[in-house]
Amino acid sequence: MKDFASFEGGEDIVREAEKITGPLSGKTEQDLMKEIYARALAGKRSGTLTNDQIDAFYAQIAPMLDSTRRKKLDRIVQQLKRM
Repeated sequence: MKDFASFEGGEDIVREAEKITGPLSGKTEQDLMKEIYARALAGKRSGTLTNDQIDAFYAQIAPMLDSTRRKKLDRIVQQLKRM
């Protein structure tokens, strides 16, 4: 997954997660958040990331999270949509 738009979810989600997290391994949560926001901002500016795509991403990921992480993801999604 190079960006949010290429996220497909489904059965390949574990493989996608491993590809994504490999280069991010060892980074702090703050570093990860900076990376997410930077990619989202670039996508919004270039017109390749829409709020519908952000919502679809959330819908794919949220069911796999516990309530605490789901709330955190929801806050992140809301911030990304306001960009």
